[in-house]
Amino acid sequence: MRDYALTRPARRGLAAAAVLAVLALAGFAAVRAIAPPAQRAATAPPDEFSAARAFTQVETIAAVPHPAGSAANDTVREHLLTTLRGMGLTPEVQDTVTVQGGTLSASAGGTGLARVRNVVTLIPGTASTGRIFLVAHYDSAQIAPGGNDDAAGTSTILETARALKAGGPLRNDVVLVLTDAEEACLCGAKAFTDQHPLARDGGVVLNLEARGSSGPAIMFETSEGNGRLVEAYGHVPYPVGTSLAVEIYRLMPNDTDFTPFLDAGFQGLNSAYIDGAAVYHAPTDTPESMNRDSLQHHGDNALALTRELGGRDLTALEGGDATYFPVVGLLIRYPGSLVWPLTLLAVLAVGLLGFLVVRQKRATGRRLAAAAGLTLIPIVVAPLLAQGLWSLLILIRPEYGGLPIDPYRPLWYRLAVIALAALTILTWYALLRRRVGPAALAVAGFGWLAVLGIPLSAYTPGGAYLTTLPALAGALTALVAILVPDLFAVVAIAAGGIVAVVILLPTVLMFFPALGMPMAGVGALLTVLLGLALLPVVDLIHPATGGARGMEAIRARRHGALPTLTAAVAVLACTVTGLAVDRFDAEHPSLTHLMYAMDADTGTARWLSEEADPQVWTAQYVAGDPVTTTDSLPAFGAEELRSGPAPAATLPAPNLTLVTDTRTGDGRTLRLRLAPQRTVRFVTLHVAAGTWITAATVGGRPIAPTGEAGGGWGFGFVFHAPPKDGVEVELTLRGTDPVRLRAMDASDDVTRLPGFQARPAGVGVLGSHSSEMVAVAKTYTL
Repeated sequence: MRDYALTRPARRGLAAAAVLAVLALAGFAAVRAIAPPAQRAATAPPDEFSAARAFTQVETIAAVPHPAGSAANDTVREHLLTTLRGMGLTPEVQDTVTVQGGTLSASAGGTGLARVRNVVTLIPGTASTGRIFLVAHYDSAQIAPGGNDDAAGTSTILETARALKAGGPLRNDVVLVLTDAEEACLCGAKAFTDQHPLARDGGVVLNLEARGSSGPAIMFETSEGNGRLVEAYGHVPYPVGTSLAVEIYRLMPNDTDFTPFLDAGFQGLNSAYIDGAAVYHAPTDTPESMNRDSLQHHGDNALALTRELGGRDLTALEGGDATYFPVVGLLIRYPGSLVWPLTLLAVLAVGLLGFLVVRQKRATGRRLAAAAGLTLIPIVVAPLLAQGLWSLLILIRPEYGGLPIDPYRPLWYRLAVIALAALTILTWYALLRRRVGPAALAVAGFGWLAVLGIPLSAYTPGGAYLTTLPALAGALTALVAILVPDLFAVVAIAAGGIVAVVILLPTVLMFFPALGMPMAGVGALLTVLLGLALLPVVDLIHPATGGARGMEAIRARRHGALPTLTAAVAVLACTVTGLAVDRFDAEHPSLTHLMYAMDADTGTARWLSEEADPQVWTAQYVAGDPVTTTDSLPAFGAEELRSGPAPAATLPAPNLTLVTDTRTGDGRTLRLRLAPQRTVRFVTLHVAAGTWITAATVGGRPIAPTGEAGGGWGFGFVFHAPPKDGVEVELTLRGTDPVRLRAMDASDDVTRLPGFQARPAGVGVLGSHSSEMVAVAKTYTL
């Protein structure tokens, strides 16, 4: 039987071992390059960033939960002011009300507003060409201390400012913006961009976030026309970022403080570390949960990038979008104008490879066509198997279904997904190798990578490199391999494999924490793409396809089955190890969600939960199918919740007072005061559906009187961190008939209510903006 492989080395085993060793080294280097650096001690030089120094700030900032408007938030703000003044700076507090009609506000059943108190500081430049804004939010979620989100960003800015003051002055101004009410509605950032004089001329914003407790600080979002900014980012000591993440994030509804700056026309970059996401917005987001190496990564890059931009002409940053990705400690980048040429070049290179393979009789046109169709199998099957694995894990451990993103210790599960994708590729290849031929399968693998580059170039051009470059490198090196002697052919195949590994492997590892195990299929798909790019290498670990007979052929088949068997054992071993390692306990609790809502009109109350499949602890409170609650709780919007009866607590409803009622012709203008009668996080007000409102002002800010909450309620708003004496509301109505309004306020103390049973050890609180909420609503007719 003829050997149809791309390479035919005489000493196949030695060649395979050498190539695998080289690829293993390349993989190790690629993985190591995206790992955060080791934390630097407090004794580090004063002009350098020290995670140890910054962590002392984290411990103070994240001592307790400190949502906007809370007394704990006031304490944190005073600490920030004291710290900045101790550096010789003159911080100010921007105390104002702002409107933010973004996605977070919409989820609360109306327009979002907040009273915010941003901490703003200017470090003047020597001959400024513009301003660099270092941004992080100092508030936390209502139940989370915020050790990572976002004490990490806030402490990074404080330590960066200290290092900047210790070094020489920069050419450009640096503005420190420590925002309030990010968790509530991005309102602090919105207030700054809309109202603060320092924001009037725009500039470059560097936003610092954390959506977990560990991992590299990834630069995951940019403004449009990012080419020159990405070039500047390439000068930081540990660049980790990919334009694919930017493209995906632009398509998603997620927001950070970066969003209001983008909407206001600022240029900039957004960075965060995102692994260890089980603590996100949860009580477990403590300083102790933080990986200080991640904090060091945040700080090293923030300080270096501030200094880099601090010496540049900020008026010359316009340019097109760049494609970029990390490769062994470097940030490879090229202009977006090369995306389509490289894509077409990859398609042409694969086409030429296919032509030569047929001409050299390593495959026939029919085999190439068959291989192209059959290559869809691993592309489709591996992601399905990965999702099936996660479903199986939830079946074994139902508490996983309540996790927002990832288990606490997901490493072994991620390795199981990678092994499962490898098992799929190896099984598929072993079954088809002799029937279709190694050369045909290799061409088909490169072909699918090249073809996938076409829709990526069209819809997510920053992500096209992920398939285009491995396809191009693989096809070109394969062309060399079939035209040169065997030794050089093996070297060529290894070179193509190195390109695939250093490009695709870091992406696989970055996207696992980004999307989490609930979307394990994406990690499996990326692993399959890497496998397709490595098919010529995979062939080397199999016996030659020609010449074997009898027992020799049987031994060859057994030898060829070893990689598949190894992958199967790895899947099982990693899964079992993951189950053994990742157990729920007091420090790593399963996550539950519970709220309490009381209707002051009827004196009745109910428990509510957003858990799709209530856990044992939650099931004692709620049952039945999820339903909407907009009839009595319009502030919750269309969200479906499970409910159950609850004992009525003695809780005062928010007070809605009519200050003035001015009637002119066929209309009325109502001046109202909405005042909570207890300590709350926010208040809401909704008007009965069908009421014609022509104008509305809340807290002195005009808002659009539009929207429909449902359940018989129309226009409404949610006001976060309301003043103790309440919020002034002015509504101009068409008509003089009585108008019904539904007022609600919300605190976060469900554990104090009658009927609440303490969670047992190993059961915790889900990181949700409505976890532990206590809502009281009342209807008023005016």
